[in-house]
Amino acid sequence: MIDATTAFPPARGSSGERLATAAVWSSALLVVGVSVWMLGGLFWQGAGRINWAFLTTEPANAGRSGGIAPMLASTVLVLGVALAVSVPLGLGAAVLLAEFTDSGSVFGRLVRRSLDVLAGVPSVVFALFGNALFCQYLGLGYSILAGGLTLACMVLPVLIRATEEGFRAVPEDYRRAAAALGMSRTGTLWHVLLPAAAPGLAVGLVLGIGRVLGETAALLFTSGYVDRMPESLLDSGRTLSVHIYDLSMNVTGGDANACATAVVLVVLLLVVNAAAGWIARHWMRGKRISE
Repeated sequence: MIDATTAFPPARGSSGERLATAAVWSSALLVVGVSVWMLGGLFWQGAGRINWAFLTTEPANAGRSGGIAPMLASTVLVLGVALAVSVPLGLGAAVLLAEFTDSGSVFGRLVRRSLDVLAGVPSVVFALFGNALFCQYLGLGYSILAGGLTLACMVLPVLIRATEEGFRAVPEDYRRAAAALGMSRTGTLWHVLLPAAAPGLAVGLVLGIGRVLGETAALLFTSGYVDRMPESLLDSGRTLSVHIYDLSMNVTGGDANACATAVVLVVLLLVVNAAAGWIARHWMRGKRISE
């Protein structure tokens, strides 16, 4: 009897396989090359201007000189407000959709379709919504609180969907095993499902943080344009992204400080994303150890 694998060996190194491999590697190298080109040029132009004074002083001469301390503070405050509102709401909505709603129900399909539509809505639409609701109707005015709440609305669709997929990726055997051990629904959720779904939550957080830190249009209409140090959440504040836009578009001779501010924003984004991933991994590890 002739062995089929001997008679018909698998085609290795065929032209189609080589072409596919070359295409994959070319795509990856192209993405890496563009990223290195962009970030390299940015760091080349702006890194030399960054020092302690640049990070701790206020801007001068319309931003051509001085530092970015007020913008750093405003950015951190806006990010804090957005995450403080969006994470609990997003986690609760994701648990509802994944664990307490039938995937084929009308309610579940309607909510998921609405979230998918909201995730693709342009930021300027959220800007007008936030200005009408938070700034005018609720009387918050141009403030960091209004900007953070607007960004929370922008982050929620992505955060909910990513976290929901994290819960749905947990094997059904986990739930059956917890039920066999007599664990309550709440105990199963807290001790079994949340640690297993932590990667999905981390992905949603990373995507949400990236959108918050890079947003400009929504903040121009909600948090304002003032470049002084905010004293409370009800004060107007200019974030780093808005400051970069202003220096590049409205201030002659502000490109150097715009590049330096962009470098700080990129570094801040990397640090916050790394911190979010680290917290998710260590929280998941801690839950496993405690069990």
